[in-house]
Parts: sequence; structure tokens; C-alpha cells
Amino acid sequence: MNKQIGEKSDELWDLYDRDRNLTGRTHRRGDPLGEDEYHLVVHVCIFNDKGELLIQKRQPWKTGWPDMWDLSVGGSATVGDDSRRAAQREALEELGVKLDLSHEYPKFTINFDGGFDDYWIITRNIELSELSLQYEEVADAKWVSREELSDMAEKGEFIPYYFLSMLFDLKYTEGAIKFNS
Repeated sequence: MNKQIGEKSDELWDLYDRDRNLTGRTHRRGDPLGEDEYHLVVHVCIFNDKGELLIQKRQPWKTGWPDMWDLSVGGSATVGDDSRRAAQREALEELGVKLDLSHEYPKFTINFDGGFDDYWIITRNIELSELSLQYEEVADAKWVSREELSDMAEKGEFIPYYFLSMLFDLKYTEGAIKFNS
């Protein structure tokens, strides 16, 4: 069942300080964060061996970027999640894909006013027919090339992440060093 706009969520987040240390306090999604309170968000960018990115289309009733295309997976870490567990949980919830990220690390983190957003960039060959889309959040999914993603962004069909043009290059980096694909 979908929550109505403005209705409080039962989802709880762990709170962090500005240095990303757990505070031992929790926060209810939808309530305003206090001063010096931060939470953890994760995104997973799943590429295949052809160099295509798996993207999802948000449901038209989703708050924030409704009916727009987005990265493979994204969401807030809930109480007890670290970044890896949150990324694995979100992939399972949104796409029905069980990921083992035990030997992976986030590729980069973007700090924002209310927290930290870890971006995982991984390669997995997943058939679209294997996906089980979460009805409440995900309307569709597909693989796109760099050119297709760029075209979608130019047309305003994709959430306007400022780093979109760099995602395909970031797939082929080790730390700050780029290597050949």
C-alpha cells in the first residue's frame, strides 16, 4: 500500500555526525533533520560487460522526480545498515536482484546538507527478464549506452545528476587512476 503524500513514514534511519560517526540516535523519515544530524544514502550503478548502464524509471506517484529515469538503485540506509548492506538491500527491494558486494567498495561519496551519498559502481550481467520491479517505486528498467543516457539527460527524461557524463568513465577507474576498458 502506498503512503499518501505528507504521511509520516515508519522508516527509521541511523543518525551520524558531520564526520560520519554514528551518534546512537535514530531519525524517522519525513521528519526534518536537526542541526548537525546526517543520514546515509546509497546509489548502485550496475553496468554490464557491454558497457551499458542499468537504469530504472520512477513511478509517477513517487515523491521527488516522479516518472523520471534514475540510476540502477537508490535509497536511504535504514537503522543497522552500513553502506554495503543498504546497497544490497535496495537492489533486492527495487529490482529483485541479490548482490554480493562483500569485495566491493563505494566508488565515490557526495556529501550534501543532510548527509552522505555513497555511489557503488559495479559490473553484473543481469537479464531484464530476471528483474522483479518493486511496484511502489519502479515502473520500468532498461540497459542504456553512454549515448542513450546523454540523449535522455538532454531531453530532461533523466534525473539531472551533475556527474552523469562521468559515470561511464568512473566505471574504469582504480582510485583516481583511469585504466583502459
